Amino acid sequence: MCELLGMSANVPTDICFSFTGLMQRGGRTGPHRDGWGITFYEDKGCRTFKDSAPCYDSPIAKLVQAYPIKSRAVIGHIRQANRGHVALENTHPFTCEQWGSFWTFAHNGQLSDYQALQQPGKHLPVGDTDSETAFCWLLNELGRKYPNKPADMQAMFRYLGELCVQLQRFGIFNILLSDGDYLFCFCSNTLHWITRRAPFGHAKLIDED
Repeated sequence: MCELLGMSANVPTDICFSFTGLMQRGGRTGPHRDGWGITFYEDKGCRTFKDSAPCYDSPIAKLVQAYPIKSRAVIGHIRQANRGHVALENTHPFTCEQWGSFWTFAHNGQLSDYQALQQPGKHLPVGDTDSETAFCWLLNELGRKYPNKPADMQAMFRYLGELCVQLQRFGIFNILLSDGDYLFCFCSNTLHWITRRAPFGHAKLIDED
């Protein structure tokens, strides 16, 4: 399966240190050789870097590693393909517009019989992955319940959680989802997180040694 990396910060922060570790796992110290991507939010905009080549050996990844982009919300992904062929259009994260904002999604896991999720709606998948199909289904379902941006975002996230529970019936469904203001995480199996506050101690990258 794939691996996810997310960051939510109260002030714009770069993710170069953590991305360096993820980069090595993308084909050097891990089996995730089938592409990678990372999205940084900056105010109302976002910039995404993707490559269908292994992350550890990608010139684009090396650019990102050396480019300290400051962001309050970041979603990164390294891919080990199981649904959909290795191609740029199947590389995470995926981004779509919803309620006047860019929403970004990355998935770890594998869904079976996900073709049932391919329904008419505003959002349609470009590639042939279960992940992008699930993302489009989520946004379409949210749009049906909330034609306009919800005034109560906490209620919206509760409903989003209910939709994710429905999706995990198709298989493992671990996701990161962000609109730049919020970072939503849903996990079917194991979730690892850390909260860091200044003053920061010394950290060591195992995958870099």
